[in-house]
Amino acid sequence: MSHDPFAPGALDLKGKRGLVVGVANDQSIAYGCARAYRHLGAELALTYLDDRARRFVEPCAEAVGAAIFEPCDVTRPGELEAVFARIARDWGRLDFLLHSIAFAPMDDLHGRVVDCSREGFLLAMDVSVHSFVRMARLAEPLMDRGGALQTMSYFGSQKVVENYNIMGPVKSALESVARYMAAELGPKGIRVHAISPGPLRTRAASGIASFDELLNKAAERAPARALVGIDDVGVAAAYLCTDAAALITGNVAYIDGGYNIMG
Repeated sequence: MSHDPFAPGALDLKGKRGLVVGVANDQSIAYGCARAYRHLGAELALTYLDDRARRFVEPCAEAVGAAIFEPCDVTRPGELEAVFARIARDWGRLDFLLHSIAFAPMDDLHGRVVDCSREGFLLAMDVSVHSFVRMARLAEPLMDRGGALQTMSYFGSQKVVENYNIMGPVKSALESVARYMAAELGPKGIRVHAISPGPLRTRAASGIASFDELLNKAAERAPARALVGIDDVGVAAAYLCTDAAALITGNVAYIDGGYNIMG
């Protein structure tokens, strides 16, 4: 596959359309990504979990000028398919998507991996991993000109992080899925990225025990001696969607101030 990273427009997203799944509020990593995609010129579709979440997500959708705003709970039959049906009807194509959702029941998240229930394990894998597979399958026919599929991971997939518990194995599975999908979809010009931010103070992270301690340790140990923000993650994610990054795929992109290199 030949490409010119210096071609006009190679470093922006003008004319491209993307789906962002996982914005919970204006502190979400997914919102930082949406802001960056929009800043580079993309037109966006955003989803919200349910009516209760809508009031927090709708201002975010308005701020990035989302052309499509739909409910999407991946555990509810048909909702994800309805989002892609709307995209197919309104846009006829899709250039990139961000999967930024994860879930584990609180008892399983706070307990040992050894004690994780079968039901909790299956639910965590379904919401956090298989939903990305489903999105890729639905996006594939809409990416006939190539595209990018992105998902959010964390360093706990590679090393044992205290209190991350069952989400470690779950994120490890997610990164493996990203590699296999990159191999399968690469010949069609579809890239797949697992993006691994350093710890961030988000609503999702609030469920992890002793999270403030984790933040402090990360800031002390990272070579940059600083924590990343949602916009730092967003800029990197947006670049990976541009044509300049057409030959980057199957990787885990660490956006963590270098924390992952430390022993």
